[in-house]
Amino acid sequence: MANLPERAGVVIVGGGVIGVSCAFQLAEAGVDVLLLERGALGAGSTAKAAGGVRSSFTSRVNIELGLRGLAEFERFPARFGQEIDFRRDGYLYLITDPADLPRFERGVALQNSLGVASRVIEPAEAVRHNPLISVDGVHAAVWSPEDGRATPDAVVQGYARAARALGATLCTGVEVVGIDRGDEQIRAVQTSRGVVRTEVVLCAAGAWSARIGELAGCPLPVSPERRQVVFTGSIPGRPESVPLTVEMPSAFYLHPEGDGLALSLPGGPGDAGFDSRYEPGEWLPALAEAAMRRAPSVLDAGIRTAWAGLYEMTPDRNQVVGEAAGVSRFLYATGFSGHGFQMGPAVGAVMRDLYLGREPEIDVSSLDVRRFDGGVTTRAEYNIV
Repeated sequence: MANLPERAGVVIVGGGVIGVSCAFQLAEAGVDVLLLERGALGAGSTAKAAGGVRSSFTSRVNIELGLRGLAEFERFPARFGQEIDFRRDGYLYLITDPADLPRFERGVALQNSLGVASRVIEPAEAVRHNPLISVDGVHAAVWSPEDGRATPDAVVQGYARAARALGATLCTGVEVVGIDRGDEQIRAVQTSRGVVRTEVVLCAAGAWSARIGELAGCPLPVSPERRQVVFTGSIPGRPESVPLTVEMPSAFYLHPEGDGLALSLPGGPGDAGFDSRYEPGEWLPALAEAAMRRAPSVLDAGIRTAWAGLYEMTPDRNQVVGEAAGVSRFLYATGFSGHGFQMGPAVGAVMRDLYLGREPEIDVSSLDVRRFDGGVTTRAEYNIV
């Protein structure tokens, strides 16, 4: 267990992929970094991430963040000496409501303008990309062949090891219990293991970020949302390459896991708070109905295991990234609403630049938390898985 220093140039709260990516980028820039994680590294939302990495978003900023993630994960083993099982098996969106097609067509046009090779395809071609699915009731599909998946825990370990090698201190089992402020200037962070003097705090606490924002005097509208996943048994004859496939607008999805599949559907027990226990209840029959409709061939595989995890949601399903206006210096990168893993590489670089007072390569001004002042928000991200 690393010793808690008396002082740090920046204290990062949260040891998921966002936190460790920020730690690496800042340490590489010569910043004195202390990262605090109350559990184990990557044990929060990152541990339960599907591992999707994509550029098929519906806003410029999200597409650019996704493209940076894809490029980083492609070269991750060479750069960090860590295998992350990155595969470009593609993303496949199945559009069941004809009224949704214009929205997807606009998204594809924007993606294409930024270099993404996505396109609208007929249902028959969708089956060629994923032979496991049924396209009954599918009006059209979007195929994004350069998207893929990687292993979240491996990415966290790669970033963490690199950050430590550059002099960053990463402490696990340490909870932040207070933030000392004087004249709206951060002075120190109070933890379960003592006080650390610092003038800069960076919140990367995922679903738990609202509490850290409250301690810092910067409200962050981030709340937990439980998501559940089941993992099937072996599926004989399953293709080696299966794209992450999403039915819209239900957001039922499937992707390869071992020699079977992972299946998920939004919903489940409401108002669960931070309770991440798996509760099949009425959710499992709803999932089975979606699977019967969209991938009936997988039902005979049975359920091998299941779990639940937490999304970190904002009101418009877009992340909050920036620096507080009312207290100096409190930075935040949170509320990724299911997209944090794939955006981790880009966000680490963005937060490094914000800390150093430089203009980030990706314009994240639309993600400032002040967009919610007066109830004005950005357009919600529609491609939500």
